[in-house]
Amino acid sequence: MMDCASSNPFSHGPIAFWRGKGILPTPRVDPFKVSFQRNHPELLKHDRHSDGLASLHSFQRSSSKIIVPLNSTNPALRLHQSYALVITSELPQNADFPRYYSRKEKKPFPTPVLELRRAARERFKNSKGRPKKPVPPPKNGLVVKSLVPLAYDVFNARITLINNLKKLLKVVRVHACSCCNEIHVGHVGHPFRSCRGQNANVRKGLHAWTNATVDDIVLSLEAYHLYDRLGKRIPHEERFSIPRIPAVVELCIQAGVNLHEFPTKRRRKPVIRIGKKEFVDADESELPDPVPEVPEEPLLTEIPDSEIVAPSDEDDVAWLGEETLKAWEKMRRGAKRLMKMYPVRVCGYCPEVHVGASGHKAQNCGSHKHQQRNGQHGWQSAVLDDLIPPRYVWHVPDVNGLPLQRELRNFYGQAPAVVEICIQAGAVVPDEYKSTMRLDVGIPSNVKEAEMVI
Repeated sequence: MMDCASSNPFSHGPIAFWRGKGILPTPRVDPFKVSFQRNHPELLKHDRHSDGLASLHSFQRSSSKIIVPLNSTNPALRLHQSYALVITSELPQNADFPRYYSRKEKKPFPTPVLELRRAARERFKNSKGRPKKPVPPPKNGLVVKSLVPLAYDVFNARITLINNLKKLLKVVRVHACSCCNEIHVGHVGHPFRSCRGQNANVRKGLHAWTNATVDDIVLSLEAYHLYDRLGKRIPHEERFSIPRIPAVVELCIQAGVNLHEFPTKRRRKPVIRIGKKEFVDADESELPDPVPEVPEEPLLTEIPDSEIVAPSDEDDVAWLGEETLKAWEKMRRGAKRLMKMYPVRVCGYCPEVHVGASGHKAQNCGSHKHQQRNGQHGWQSAVLDDLIPPRYVWHVPDVNGLPLQRELRNFYGQAPAVVEICIQAGAVVPDEYKSTMRLDVGIPSNVKEAEMVI
């Protein structure tokens, strides 16, 4: 590791104080690493040539590869040839926006069907001639004890996110279209003609903006609450008698969160399999009475809208934005870990989500060509965005500046709605969202300047 400061041993080319990854191969000097500190842009100072490291301004917000040619004739280091400095990073500089799937398209499988079949044949081949292993939890009816604290954290993170968003909506303006499901974060709604709702042709694609609520920002996808997650599938006739709750809450309940209003069956012994899909519960009569477990952290509750108090000053707004962003990331990371152990299904044609090994049998799918399937859902494995939709919105580069212009649409980026609200409140931009926000793209000041872009 070598640190280069203003005391430049090279006679040509600018040198900056860097922290990151890089290798300098030279004919006579051993390769050494150079680091690049992305969180301190003030350290990117060039001293010799004005255009030597000027391109590093965009590298502060991106994660691409940059090559800087450097020359040296310093006799102390015996470097008489030119070489290139290569810096790489893991995150991409720019990424495409999430694809929009119309109602006529089916969602792609997270894992291709051919790979699933190949993996199943491989498991069947490896299991020949070997004794069957005991079924691990949660497939045997028990709860994974190591994930119970995580389930409580995800549940509380969701409540914290909702409460903080209610407070931020008092100071950050969020618009919602009354004819479609699109939202926008900013003082005024965006002028893009992207409305697909009712009478969109009459309005020529323009949105009818109204004030947004928390339900518009954090979509509360509901799922059926299962008293026994190993029980029989929900038939079509019982679709109205079983309560529906947010899918994230149902995932937390199955992972170990106890809610009095939504009871669930907790087994203390593994089930006894008598067939591929048949089982009986083990006898628990000799076990002592269960002792109610007290969670390490108490369960939070949502604050009523009448008791919401807006933050007083800018520092409180910025702090609230940081806490909201932490709750958002904590909920998504925890839910992703829970989904690896507790399966979640999603319909390939509609947004219906089911938390369980197999989807329900309710024939309530109203997507494209649902008559051919008799209203049944096409269940497949769900990904994190199916359980917690990010709701991408247009990123406003300057909140206090001019609003977005219709002709400069290709130069703007996008970010999840929660992230955009927190950024406009004063939070720091997370690295994983910089690629779609296009922070390193220069935005022309007018249309004539945009037409000159190649």
